[in-house]
Amino acid sequence: MPRYPLKPLAALALSSLLLGCSNADSSVTPTVDSASMANPVELQHWQPSHAARAESWQLLANDQRLAADTAGLWLLDASGNRLARHPGNFYSLDTRQHNAELVIATTQASSQQPTLLRAAAADLQVHQQLELPATTYRIENLCLYQDESQNLHLFVIGEEGMGDQWLVGNPGLLLDTAAHVRSLRLPPESEHCAVDDQQHLLYVSEESVGIWAYGAHPEAEQSRQPVDMVEPFGEIQEMVAGLAAVPGGLLALDADSQKLHRYRLTEDGWDSLEPAALDGTVEPERIAAHSANGQNQLLLVDGDDGNLYQSRINWPVSALPAAAKVPVVLPTVQTDPIPSPGDAADDPAIWLHPSDPAASRVLGTDKRNGLAVYDLNGAQLQYLPLGRLNNVDVRHGFQLGEQRVDLAVASNRDHNSLHVLAIDPANGQLSELGQIATALDEIYGFCMGQSSDGVMYAIANDKDGRFVQYRLDGSQGELNGTLVREFAVATQPEGCVVDDQRQRLFIGEEGKAVWALDAGENASTEMTRVISTDGPIEADIEGLAIYQHPEHPYLVISSQGNDSYVVVDAEPPYQLRGSFHIGLNSQLGIDGVSETDGLEVTSANLGGQWTQGMLMVQDGRKRMPEGNQNYKYVPWQSIASALQLD
Repeated sequence: MPRYPLKPLAALALSSLLLGCSNADSSVTPTVDSASMANPVELQHWQPSHAARAESWQLLANDQRLAADTAGLWLLDASGNRLARHPGNFYSLDTRQHNAELVIATTQASSQQPTLLRAAAADLQVHQQLELPATTYRIENLCLYQDESQNLHLFVIGEEGMGDQWLVGNPGLLLDTAAHVRSLRLPPESEHCAVDDQQHLLYVSEESVGIWAYGAHPEAEQSRQPVDMVEPFGEIQEMVAGLAAVPGGLLALDADSQKLHRYRLTEDGWDSLEPAALDGTVEPERIAAHSANGQNQLLLVDGDDGNLYQSRINWPVSALPAAAKVPVVLPTVQTDPIPSPGDAADDPAIWLHPSDPAASRVLGTDKRNGLAVYDLNGAQLQYLPLGRLNNVDVRHGFQLGEQRVDLAVASNRDHNSLHVLAIDPANGQLSELGQIATALDEIYGFCMGQSSDGVMYAIANDKDGRFVQYRLDGSQGELNGTLVREFAVATQPEGCVVDDQRQRLFIGEEGKAVWALDAGENASTEMTRVISTDGPIEADIEGLAIYQHPEHPYLVISSQGNDSYVVVDAEPPYQLRGSFHIGLNSQLGIDGVSETDGLEVTSANLGGQWTQGMLMVQDGRKRMPEGNQNYKYVPWQSIASALQLD
């Protein structure tokens, strides 16, 4: 599936969009074959017994239809006979069907409140209702979206480019209270919307301009791509009067010109197929579509006289390859937001309390201003405004004069230095020890290592590819760093990690590969390729961390290009164990993770849900609600289960 940004469509893969099964006879309405789409689409006038002038319609399984108007929600059969009604004054409509239940999204006209109903598909008996807060803008349309974890979202499209995305349900249920995911920046004349769940795409029409595609996933970046534009920039003659997502693409009504545009999703973008004339309508205004058994059933509203028309069309589905399914694990804790706004959080590290694992601390850099310290519940306990600290690492038992302290060291981009802090073993409080100058011009990534005889090393890199390794010493009571080794990669690096038990250093060359070499100060700098960006990893390679399994270690890698995390054996031949995403936890109200920079992992038993350790990752987009970036915690057991690790 396309992960969270709206990326070039070569990365997209297509699965069928199947909203249900139809038992209707194909002779009920005319069928138009794809080969003759240049010919008119033959429309059959359809006259329901109720809601005949409703503008909002949805086609359901078993050839049923749902309408919203000033008298309520109407469930009708294929002949237009009333099956059920839910009273109210509603407009706008979208549905998702699961077995014998419908989830209905509509708008209460008087209050401008988006409303969700979970109701029986047979008689509209309501089992659950969720009302969202009233909007400050008039709602033009609503569209439902189901993500890869079956969480249900609602897009609210409003006037003057206003819009919102809400989390409204998890598998099988509506939430008690909707959670605001993000505000949307949409075109000023947006009116119609449609969602492709499989491709995680939100389609929005801009009146007299064209059709745009946005990433629908809650972690998607707020970018857009054009599907088609109004002439002379595209093939739409007038303006878009309705949208409907179908398997492999999109249907769009062209107002006044009485045309149905079809767009097929391909690896290179949206392929515009031959439009078809709509025979029978004066001014097609809205369209509903239902896909089943290789056919698309259509229902259109005539904007001139309000008449309804139906038809069926066949057309080829895009031949995009099926996307590989990547497991999704859920975060169970998130930290307080980092104090600085924008792209500020970067790299975490964990300090293990020597006697009380539950009192361990997570350190997280604020690369705009300093370092934050969190407990295992995510609460910020300490903040040190030390400057632009990019990466941080921790080691225990540093000899500083007559005492032993634990060290936290970070790369300081303000001074191209190593910023060193002492950690009080009793309470985890951090205090500044000083800085060690480096020979780097633009210090960037950083990690620490410790030899078998207890010597500590600080390893930093430069954006130009250089690495420097310093031996740290404090035996005389003062902090010193001695340069003991230098080496380089061809392009920009950042993440690195040392496996102290095996004295192996892993480094990430962001656009190319992860490399392994000996960690000792006098060891060879010859590198072995661990994994490249031509597989499950997509550039940039960011954070690296070692999970010390009792029998063998795992290397965890942040693959920023596809918002995933890759696990490989941390010993030759570096076997790939799998990859995973970190998704939205609807039950705990924690958003998913994307654009991860740094990460850390521990195998230590920290008690509670952390008995097998935990993974900590930086979240590049804070959603639900939107705000400053933060860090997310994931139980290692979730990852081990998802990837079937030993």
